[in-house]
Amino acid sequence: MTKPGDSGRKTPDLARLEAKLGHVFANRSLLDTALTHMSAESSRLGSYQRLEFLGDRVLGLSVADMLFERYPQAEEGDMSRRLADLVRKETCAEVALGWDIGSFLKLGDGEILGGARKNKAILADACESIIGAVFIDGGYAAARGLVERAFGERLLKPVRPLRDAKTALQEWAQGKGYQTPTYTERGRSGPDHAPLFRVAARIAGLIDAEAEGRSKRLAEQAAAEAFLRREGLWNETMGDDNG
Repeated sequence: MTKPGDSGRKTPDLARLEAKLGHVFANRSLLDTALTHMSAESSRLGSYQRLEFLGDRVLGLSVADMLFERYPQAEEGDMSRRLADLVRKETCAEVALGWDIGSFLKLGDGEILGGARKNKAILADACESIIGAVFIDGGYAAARGLVERAFGERLLKPVRPLRDAKTALQEWAQGKGYQTPTYTERGRSGPDHAPLFRVAARIAGLIDAEAEGRSKRLAEQAAAEAFLRREGLWNETMGDDNG
């Protein structure tokens, strides 16, 4: 049965992509699925979504493993910052561009016309789905080898400096594909001339983090910092320009 977007199109040479990846699939149907956008399938289960879910976790573990090995003196917070920077969607999209994944993607006609082969969100998802496919096909060692080849050079680059806590939280949320953080006042106490505000930092799908401050602005910064601390992405040296 002809799928949307398949009509009259030549099948890409997957061996060329395998050469870029440095992995020859024992089960090439896994690679085919990893390149299939939901727009090219009548069922979501035929697309790369499940492999993307798996690949996201394998990528995180592989990068954490590499960081632990490469930086034996690094503290948890420093490694967490590097991890967040390396697994963000923008980085995955850059890796996908290096693999030239766009030319191999199976897309529906509407997505093709909309420029999906260069869409960074789709490229990032496909990067993760390929990592998941390699994990299933060859095990953790093969997947980690793929991640090391693709992300290893980035591992050695200086981590991007974080600024104030609210900016840092927003950058982290965007990098992980979450919605932009919002801040909600949960209460206030103290006298009118010196109120104490309690604010919650909120990201849809995650647990709120609350903190207090002598102004709404300070309370929001404190709540963002509390959120980052909980995720292991903040330490004392990062707060110099906070406030």
